[in-house]
Amino acid sequence: MLRAIAGLEPSTNGRIALGSERWLDSPDGLHLSPARRRVGYLPQDYGLFPHLTVTANVRFAARQDRPDLLERLRIAHLTAARPGQLSGGERQRVALARALARDPRVLLLDEPFASLDTITRQHVRDELAEILSDLKLPTLLVTHAFADAAVLADRAGVLDHGRLVQLAPAAELQRSPATPMVAELTGANILHGTATLIQSGSKVLLDGGGELRSDAPASGVVALAVQPWALTLTEPRASSLTDRVISVRQDRGTLVVRLTRLTVHIPVSPDAQAAVAENAIVGLRADPHDVHVLPTDPAGPVR
Repeated sequence: MLRAIAGLEPSTNGRIALGSERWLDSPDGLHLSPARRRVGYLPQDYGLFPHLTVTANVRFAARQDRPDLLERLRIAHLTAARPGQLSGGERQRVALARALARDPRVLLLDEPFASLDTITRQHVRDELAEILSDLKLPTLLVTHAFADAAVLADRAGVLDHGRLVQLAPAAELQRSPATPMVAELTGANILHGTATLIQSGSKVLLDGGGELRSDAPASGVVALAVQPWALTLTEPRASSLTDRVISVRQDRGTLVVRLTRLTVHIPVSPDAQAAVAENAIVGLRADPHDVHVLPTDPAGPVR
């Protein structure tokens, strides 16, 4: 998709426009060359020339020095360095400066954090969010990590087998996913079962045993999405859904409890840690409002 927008991928059918400016319109036989599209393209590996300095890498795109960009992206002190001497975050800033050197109308970012370790990834992602906010430039970013989209995107579009199944703010994808695939991408637990209509919504008998209720009316075979933080641990005898603890770990103030069918996030406390020993049987409860009923067939209109 990014290559098609940039004009690098042959397109036989479709339309690409930026505002009123058409770049591709198949019925009219219009196909602007990449040179006429003014696109800033940041590839996954950054594509920096290892034998050139920071200044020369940026000059290659602009055909002139751009000290203003180096200053804006806080890499002016690295002008004489080569890519091999830079950190992951610094390399990304140089690649971004080169992408911006042509004064593009739109910025395309292809998995910009793929080559970074977890700690560097979070730091660079936060820096990029600040830069994009300052640039006010239309940007399309491809990522497989929902956390990246949640931090960076005004809207997130989810592609499933080449089809756009939902386009919405990241918070809405979490709150109201359109398909099981979208829910899973946001980190939700996915369960399958058979729903029966009740006065307050639906009751779902889960495959593998147990029951959950949802505010949403439904009947027949369904999928359920429940976020890990929406589940509460209870005594097994007081719950209509039980599961066995596989592992427990702490993650920044949260206890991540992995069960045979589910993952639960709860605040760290001595009581919680005592209740979730490995191999323990626990009960689970969720507010029906937090249990989302999803179609098992993803076909349907984009939301």
